[in-house]
Amino acid sequence: MSRLGGAFGIGLVLVVSMAFAALNGGQRITLRLGFTTLYRVPLTAVAFGALILGMVVMLLAGIHSDLRVRRILRERLADEDREERARIFVDHTQTNLFEEGAEES
Repeated sequence: MSRLGGAFGIGLVLVVSMAFAALNGGQRITLRLGFTTLYRVPLTAVAFGALILGMVVMLLAGIHSDLRVRRILRERLADEDREERARIFVDHTQTNLFEEGAEES
């Protein structure tokens, strides 16, 4: 179901983009970037450039967030491992789920 929704979303973005390009094909604008000014830039190029730039920014923000969460989880796992190794009482009823030769339930 999620594949169908994703394909529908992509198709919708493409249709809207093509309609925008068709309706604004002849319009040209002046683009002031702060350090330079570009004259007679097609409006569709500005819109698609903004779309791509937004996607790149979100990708970088997502990677940064993902790496931060992974670091926090890795630290928690290391802390739990140290705490378990430091305990005097060891629960011998626990089993390692990933141990070779472990019995299956």
